[in-house]
Amino acid sequence: MPAPLSAQQLTRRRLLQLGGVSALSMGVPGTVAARTDPAKKHTGAAEKSCIFILMCGGPSHLDMWDLKPEAPDGIRGPYKPAATTVPGVRIAELQPKLAMNAKKFALIRSMTHPGNISNHFDAMHNLLSGQHNAPQDSPYLGSILSKVRPSQKSMASYVWLIKCVGDPVFCAPNIGTGGNLGAPYAPMFVGDANNNPSTPNFKAPDSLLPAVPDDRMHARRDLLDGLNRGTRSQSEIAQLGWEGVQRRGFDVATSTESREAFNLDREDVRLRDRYGRNPLGQNLLLARRLVEAGVGFVTVNGWTGAAPNVKGNGPPSSSWDMHGGEMGMGDAFGSGSYGMGWCQPVFDNAMAALMEDLAERGLLERTLIVAMGEFGRTPKINQNGSGTPGRQHWPACFSAILAGGGVRGGAVWGASDKTGAYVKDSPVRPQDLSATIFHALNVPYESKVTKDGMSKPLSTGTPLEGLFE
Repeated sequence: MPAPLSAQQLTRRRLLQLGGVSALSMGVPGTVAARTDPAKKHTGAAEKSCIFILMCGGPSHLDMWDLKPEAPDGIRGPYKPAATTVPGVRIAELQPKLAMNAKKFALIRSMTHPGNISNHFDAMHNLLSGQHNAPQDSPYLGSILSKVRPSQKSMASYVWLIKCVGDPVFCAPNIGTGGNLGAPYAPMFVGDANNNPSTPNFKAPDSLLPAVPDDRMHARRDLLDGLNRGTRSQSEIAQLGWEGVQRRGFDVATSTESREAFNLDREDVRLRDRYGRNPLGQNLLLARRLVEAGVGFVTVNGWTGAAPNVKGNGPPSSSWDMHGGEMGMGDAFGSGSYGMGWCQPVFDNAMAALMEDLAERGLLERTLIVAMGEFGRTPKINQNGSGTPGRQHWPACFSAILAGGGVRGGAVWGASDKTGAYVKDSPVRPQDLSATIFHALNVPYESKVTKDGMSKPLSTGTPLEGLFE
């Protein structure tokens, strides 16, 4: 047996190896927290949280939330507008459960990207940054909130359920980096196409499954603290924040609470069925568990999974990119994996279950839900010469749903023109949406975040205060 190493002989990397903890676990992305007073107890969910359902690909506003039944043939879709519990508000007939819950959410029918941003990459970058013409290194909303309002519990501040995979055209550039705020403010990614809460034996992130007992992990942490004190001055530690990141990584990795949040087997099977046994439904249930455990911002990939008895489900990033025959995706109005006959009912079921579940637990008022894509779809239906219809990208006008977090249920903000092509009233830009999210979470959007000596407001937009009670 080799002689034991002294603290002076141990390197940080070697210590991590001995402890069975990777460097990633020691500074788990998304886990950065404020310097919490250990004497202060934090119970229940974070004061306010956000679940952002990113419907990657861009759902058709004209076939879901802003139907145009009087528009000419070739523009109006095949679905009829159905009445909701809010007089005068109608949505697609494929969303009966949302129609019954219309008093719980608000519709924005005037989202717009200034300029012609018609590719997924740039549209998603601007949307998630919460600004127009977002600089290349812009951090995304979850990263910003991780910095200015970190989790106060042994839990991640920012989690992303199923990172987009496959064709990188669907992945905004800073999804996994934290942008110019750095890696500590990147999200913790959970799941993929083959390992998500709808699959058998779903496995939580490795960073939450330590390879050694907790008491040994804590011993390693104490030794690492000693190394830090011996090799860094206190001013260096304060400046770099590395010691806090390491300690936070240990807290998350050894927290029973963190691991339990990912254990969906604790949920009643009837509730799991209510959400839907598909990637979107089970990820929304997991998102509820995460905000309940103290996560401040959860992004959920809007992938609905493969339709039954259909070969080829596409990457878990593009269910809503319904081009039809042009890209071999099948009928956009059909029941395949890229068809609204499948995707809309899955979304309807899962979204309604999430709102009802949060309301039943008394969490809806402190949990903001945002559901939208990076843009909408063209008013004109494209047959592509194949008889297989679809719609193309359309950034000029699209829709979003906001619920909870103090949002006034039943409200409708803005309007599109008679064909759903352009905003007619009260446009909402990405920066207005971000200001609204910060407002809902009680984070002053005029607050400054400092980077490299420069101070910038969290958002340059105007919050939609009329949407709130």
